Amino acid sequence: MLTTGEAEHRPGPLCDPVGVALPPEPKSSTLVQTLRWSFRPLPFMQECRERYGDNFSVKFLSFKSPMVMISDPAAIKALYTEREHGLPPGRDIVLTPIVGERSLLVLQGADHLAHRKLMLPPFHGERMRSYEPIVEEIVDAEVDSWPLDEEFAIHPRMQAVTLEVILRVVFGVADGPRLERLRVVLTKVLEETASPFAQLIGLASRRFGGRGPWAKFEAQLEAVDELLYAEIAERRVEGGFEERDDILSALMAARFEDGGEMSETDLRDQLMTLLLAGHETTATALAWTFDLLLRHPEPMARLRESLEAGEDEYMRAVISESLRLRPVVPLAGRRLAKDLAVDGLELPAGTDVTPAIWLAHTRADVYPEPFAFRPERFLEEAPDTYAWIPFGGGIRRCIGASFAEFEMRIVLREVLTRCELHKASPAPEKIGRRNITLSPKDGTPVVLTARHAAREPVAA
Repeated sequence: MLTTGEAEHRPGPLCDPVGVALPPEPKSSTLVQTLRWSFRPLPFMQECRERYGDNFSVKFLSFKSPMVMISDPAAIKALYTEREHGLPPGRDIVLTPIVGERSLLVLQGADHLAHRKLMLPPFHGERMRSYEPIVEEIVDAEVDSWPLDEEFAIHPRMQAVTLEVILRVVFGVADGPRLERLRVVLTKVLEETASPFAQLIGLASRRFGGRGPWAKFEAQLEAVDELLYAEIAERRVEGGFEERDDILSALMAARFEDGGEMSETDLRDQLMTLLLAGHETTATALAWTFDLLLRHPEPMARLRESLEAGEDEYMRAVISESLRLRPVVPLAGRRLAKDLAVDGLELPAGTDVTPAIWLAHTRADVYPEPFAFRPERFLEEAPDTYAWIPFGGGIRRCIGASFAEFEMRIVLREVLTRCELHKASPAPEKIGRRNITLSPKDGTPVVLTARHAAREPVAA
């Protein structure tokens, strides 16, 4: 169990601006709470759970009001099933400069629902499964580049895979100078947004006139925009969207209920949204899964046996258990549009509330031996919908959740059938922060001791 020293107790209840009592918070200053959340989030949350229980409040810099964190499935269900709740503050500050004001991540209300409905089809069904040969090809090329009998971090290798999937499957850029240029500039943008320290510096530089690091970052974004708008413009001229398989073409062919189409700005913002939401998160989930599998011989052996038998049920359980124990995104909050009252928790409209996802996933009353890696628990009985929320929930659940799990299954299958991998160290990976994700601090160092030939490609 992750523990540190005891959190200091704050005497008396915390109150929101209109005087309604909120769950208690640590006594430490807003700066200290922000730093602890930024650099040691799991021990910080565990301390708060041990002292305050399922519900507690945290104060972050740049937030005027406390954020209430919850972890009881009943409370999470009550939060996520109310469709009128909005987004908490802060998301637009961090995300809008990158993904744009038309991004699905920051839109609200009817506009959000209309975009969500239009964007869902390419991430499900036969359209999604048609991408399997492309993902296989990308993974096989990556595996062929790995050194033998030398230590290397697998997280950056997974980032290379997921970026290539975004470029080819989502953006539909398969080759040529534009692909090479996008690969370079997007990698720079993603790296610039990776560390919490860089984000703090970026926010500070924006407040002081956009000089320094922010000016450099804006120049990189402008280079990305130039390439994306050029791709969109060429695609408009070429037409034939229905004959192409990529998601950009699907979005250009799609129509809202009123018959309108996505504008160039809309398309650019959704492409950046899918990049930010689908690149780092999936790569990180894969790196954590390798860390867990390579330290647990029995689940690894069972997974290899199931792959040899052509079965994927245990693979799905492995992925579910990995996402339970190492959720990539820690929070997915709401601002209450109306009062929330459930199981003794009463919060007024206007309160900012979020499930603490890792805390919800490590409840002993839901998951016996909550800190053990036991994929078979997902074969025995599926947990309550709101006790397993790695992709958030409700009308803002991650639009690419099915695609992320689909991609993870292909990557894990290809790597494990082609490679003999070992952890470079038996110690579990420590938690680090990259952008909004909880990542393996050292990148999950591994050693490849044998590499087998690639399988015959799957027919499209």
